[in-house]
Amino acid sequence: MLPERRMQECLSKSSFSKSLSPGQHWKSKSMRIIPEEFLRSTHESFEHRVVFSVPWNNSWQLWLRPDKKGLFMIKEDWDEFADDNFLGPDDTLVFTHQDTMYFQVHIFKKDGKEIISAPLEVEPQKETTSASASAIGRTATRGRKSCANLQNPERYLLNPQNPYFAKTLKKTNHLLHVGLPVIRQYGLEFGPHDSSMYFILPDGNKVDGLTKYYNGLPSFLGWADVCQQYNLKIGDTVVCEFELSGRVVAAVRVHFVNE
Repeated sequence: MLPERRMQECLSKSSFSKSLSPGQHWKSKSMRIIPEEFLRSTHESFEHRVVFSVPWNNSWQLWLRPDKKGLFMIKEDWDEFADDNFLGPDDTLVFTHQDTMYFQVHIFKKDGKEIISAPLEVEPQKETTSASASAIGRTATRGRKSCANLQNPERYLLNPQNPYFAKTLKKTNHLLHVGLPVIRQYGLEFGPHDSSMYFILPDGNKVDGLTKYYNGLPSFLGWADVCQQYNLKIGDTVVCEFELSGRVVAAVRVHFVNE
């Protein structure tokens, strides 16, 4: 399909687009607004958050905050989305509404070609301070590789038939969120709200957790304990392998990613 036709196909659905005007950059406040005309055209209510997914199965949860000028995505969440996708000055983003708060995001370059795999750029490694040197030393064996730079994540799986996803830690890690593309790809099911599950670590230890739901999207409480006990930091990547009981997720086996 021609690039121009592909973009028009995305725009023909329930969607809105964003591109930069002179003097703007992707972290301008005007880039964070949900267009009023789109809100009027849809019957859904976006009072609290939206979830953006991209073709390579990454997803981001962005919280919303209204003010007198409209409904805005909060700066921290939007900036993370922009940084993770290395948005350039000539990019065009098309946000296609799928269901309730869920959107598929299509990123088009200046020539009209759509980005369909994770960007190749990687985040620059930050200098290690003396205060954090000992903590970094404990994680040196597994390195700091981003999902975008992770090759062959299947090699980490205990059972190659199990569903999985790779995750690079960012900002807060109170919950382990499971993105809609992963759920749909594997047809995953989850236990009731507050039902027990557990995390299995590479050393064989188990950490108890709970299944939680936020606006219908499953997450696992107990992830913060895993991060704390194993000193996982922002920038670390793990492969999360699902252990199933039937089709229901009973446990998450966590694999640390080596450089």
